[in-house]
Amino acid sequence: MDITQLILDDHHEQRRLFAILEQIDRTDTDALSSIWDRLAAFLELHAQAEEEIFYPALLESGIAAKRTSAVEDETLDAIHDHNEIRDAVADVARHRVGSDDWYAAVAAANLANSDHMAEEEREGLTEFRRLAAVPQRHRLAVTFAAYEARHYAGVRPVDKDPDSYVRAVEQGPLANGSLAVGSLKQH
Repeated sequence: MDITQLILDDHHEQRRLFAILEQIDRTDTDALSSIWDRLAAFLELHAQAEEEIFYPALLESGIAAKRTSAVEDETLDAIHDHNEIRDAVADVARHRVGSDDWYAAVAAANLANSDHMAEEEREGLTEFRRLAAVPQRHRLAVTFAAYEARHYAGVRPVDKDPDSYVRAVEQGPLANGSLAVGSLKQH
């Protein structure tokens, strides 16, 4: 098991769910709502899992390999992209399911997500495969799969400031493992 492959598998599932939405009759609002709700929850869960597990490991590996600037840039961009995806998902909720505006909002979410996935697959995942040994990628895959399984019903979407996110990761987790950013921030 490799965390980069689990992330790619999630990307495939996201693409599949967007494609399913495109094939459902617009008058079947129950089916559209059900598939969209599943996809919206999955997009957030995937982003949170990456933010809690993958990107801290990418930063740590990049810093150790003296590639700080490259992995910081990739991480900053990814967190920014996750925020854009969250905003696009929130916009879908503002429209009546099956309406032209709803479809336009879903298409905007698909575009934001597709752009992010393509960039992540070209850069972050490729960089991590170069920097991290297979045993580390396996351990992270187990953690990633367990995180998604524990939160299968979804997580609360929380935009994050990309710069604060990177600073928190570079300063290291708190005693409880939290990065003190987003939904896991200690109060």
